[in-house]
Amino acid sequence: MAIIAPFKALRPQPQYAKQVASRPYDVLNSKEAKEDAAGNPFSFLHITKSEINLPENTDVHSQEVYDTAKKNLAAFLQRNILFREEKYCYYIYKLVMNGKSQTGLVCGSSIEDYENDIIKKHEFTRPEKEQDRINHIKTTGAQTGNVFLAYKNVAEIDSIIELWKNNHDPVYDFIAEDAISHTIWVVNDNSIITTISKLFQSEVPHTYIADGHHRAASAAKVRQSLGTKKTTGADYFLTTLFPSSELHILDYNRVVKDLNGYPAEQFISHLQEDFLLTSSPEPFRPAQLHEFGMYLNNQWYILTARNGTYHNDPIGVLDVTILSNNILNKLVGIKDQRTDKRIDFVGGIRGLKELENRVNSGEMAVAFSLYPVSIDQLFAIADSGNVMPPKSTWFEPKLRDGLLTHLIYE
Repeated sequence: MAIIAPFKALRPQPQYAKQVASRPYDVLNSKEAKEDAAGNPFSFLHITKSEINLPENTDVHSQEVYDTAKKNLAAFLQRNILFREEKYCYYIYKLVMNGKSQTGLVCGSSIEDYENDIIKKHEFTRPEKEQDRINHIKTTGAQTGNVFLAYKNVAEIDSIIELWKNNHDPVYDFIAEDAISHTIWVVNDNSIITTISKLFQSEVPHTYIADGHHRAASAAKVRQSLGTKKTTGADYFLTTLFPSSELHILDYNRVVKDLNGYPAEQFISHLQEDFLLTSSPEPFRPAQLHEFGMYLNNQWYILTARNGTYHNDPIGVLDVTILSNNILNKLVGIKDQRTDKRIDFVGGIRGLKELENRVNSGEMAVAFSLYPVSIDQLFAIADSGNVMPPKSTWFEPKLRDGLLTHLIYE
């Protein structure tokens, strides 16, 4: 059963919350982060993407970057932009995007649960991304990136959270520049905290990583690395738990650098062995399973997987698997999407125009749009002990970095 714990969050003074709150470090490259933080000395990107304060040619994985993050975090505390909660609390985080609301519980989740598969995973991680966050956590002493967990609804938990929201004022309530609203309440009543903890321990057999596999793996490895020096704070990692009924998964698309030596016409010819292929006069976003969009040579195509070209087991039936097996592996020669530098992943929130831009710029040769994985598919695969191909799910809206940070040292 799921073990969660309250924690003393490091968080901004209310008047600075909107300025501090930043997009997650892993959805921005260094250039985008620098643009986002321009003119805003309060942006948490000065801590999560601290290379923006260093010369442009700085290696983003150098110790200098992590040391700068530590220095900037200390400065935020010294200037009273951030402060540490005096007592152990839970936090309620509500996001609203395009009129759709979702509410989660921010807490510490047990590293032992992660290691013992109480917290279910559905994808492998990339070593270099793990190492980046390991270095960041160990240097700063802070888990700055929130891990997005899902769980199957429990009516009593839903009721407690809704009641607290209705009867208490939030500490933060603002609309970010992307029109997404962020509202946070502090749950500081000891009896409510105990009740919530016990309900998760008795009613929630598993939680599921929706977004943040690298952050979770890094937190676990930091704890292991501390050995006898480990602290109570390192036994837990920063998570927000959302009931599954409120979640919506977006498409997670692919762009590929080359066609493995094939001329475009020959590549299209080979595709027709496994797909029905027609041209599309406009950008194509799949409307059902086993449909794919492809952008190649300034033209959109609709690909429909032929019957018999994929398996119907929980993994084989996924569109990300069909794409991986019948195109990326078979034709392009991409065997491991975690490590092959010829592929990149584009969240559906960026739209199909971003796929066109990446190809039209000459950076990439071809782009593929996919139909989203469902939350039920995610649960089924995680429960079976299997994993999806990398970057199979994209959740929106994203939690903001900087509003709630977990320190691993007391």
